[in-house]
Amino acid sequence: MSTTLERPAAASTGKIAPAKGDRTLIRGQVRAGWTLLTPALLHSGIFIVVPVIAVLVLSLTDYSFGDSFEWVGFTNYTDLFRDPNFLASLWHTVLYAIVVIPISMAISLAVAIGLNQKIRGLGFFRTAFYIPTVTATVAVATIWLWIYNPGSGLANGFLSLFGFAPNRWLADPGTALPSLMVVGIWQGLGTKIIIYLAALQGVSRDLLESAQLDGAGRWQKFVNVTWPAIGPVQFFVLITSIVGTFQVFDLVYVMTQGGPGSSTRVLVMDIYQNAFQNLKLGYASAETVIMMIVIAIFIAAGRLLQKADTND
Repeated sequence: MSTTLERPAAASTGKIAPAKGDRTLIRGQVRAGWTLLTPALLHSGIFIVVPVIAVLVLSLTDYSFGDSFEWVGFTNYTDLFRDPNFLASLWHTVLYAIVVIPISMAISLAVAIGLNQKIRGLGFFRTAFYIPTVTATVAVATIWLWIYNPGSGLANGFLSLFGFAPNRWLADPGTALPSLMVVGIWQGLGTKIIIYLAALQGVSRDLLESAQLDGAGRWQKFVNVTWPAIGPVQFFVLITSIVGTFQVFDLVYVMTQGGPGSSTRVLVMDIYQNAFQNLKLGYASAETVIMMIVIAIFIAAGRLLQKADTND
C-alpha cells in the first residue's frame, strides 16, 4: 500500500509557516505592544488630535466665550490677511525664526565640538551652558531687562568702554526685535548643545581614525565623517527649533509686550490677545491654523534641505 506524503503549503511558496507556539508568542507580543502604546495613544488623541480638530472647526465660526456662534466659512481667514496686526505678527515671527534658528544651531554645534574635547573643567562648562535652558523664562527676561536698561544696563556700560553712545535697545523699534533674538539664541543654546554633544560622542572613532590615517585634516574629518554622521540629529534639532521659535511668547510678553508700537508683536501674542482679551476665539483659531501651516512649510523646507545635503 502506497502512502502519499503531503508537503506543507508554505513550502510551495518558499516560506516556512510559523509553528503554533511561535504564533502564540507573536500574538502575545502584539498585545503587549498595543498595551504599552495605549497610554501614549490616549494622550495624543486627547491632547493633540481633539484640540487640532476643535481649532479647525472653530476657525470656521465666529465663536466667543459663552456666546452662541454662527458658521462664517473662510471669513476669518480673509479678514486675517487684511489685519495689519496679524500681518505684522506673522512677519516678525517668521523673521525671528529665520534669524534665531540657524545662528543658534551653528553656535550650539561649535560649542558642542569644543566640549567634546578633553579639556579641564568640562563638567562646569556643560552645566554653565545648560543653566539658561532650565531657568524660568520670566527670570531670564528680568535679567536681560537689566542688561538692556538704557541708563544702568550692562550692555550700554560695556559699549561705553569703547566710546559708543548709549542705545535704547528695547525702547527703539529698530533694535527691539534683534535684542529679543539675542536673548532667544542665548536661552536656547543649552538643549541643542546637549543633543549635539550626544551625537558627536556617537560618531564612529574607527572612521575618524581611518580618515586621519588617510591624511585628512580636522576640517576634512568634520565635513566627510562627522557632518554626515550627525545628519539625523541635525534634522531633529531643526524641527524642535522651528516649533520652539514659532511658539515664542513669554519672553516677548515679559520684556516688551509687543512694543514699542507693534515692532516685536509675534504670532502667539496676537493669538493670545484675540482669544483671551478680545474674546474672538474663532478668529484666534484661524490664526492658529495659519501658524500650523507655516510651521509645516518650514519643516518641509528643512526636510528638503536635509535630503539635498544627504544626496551631496
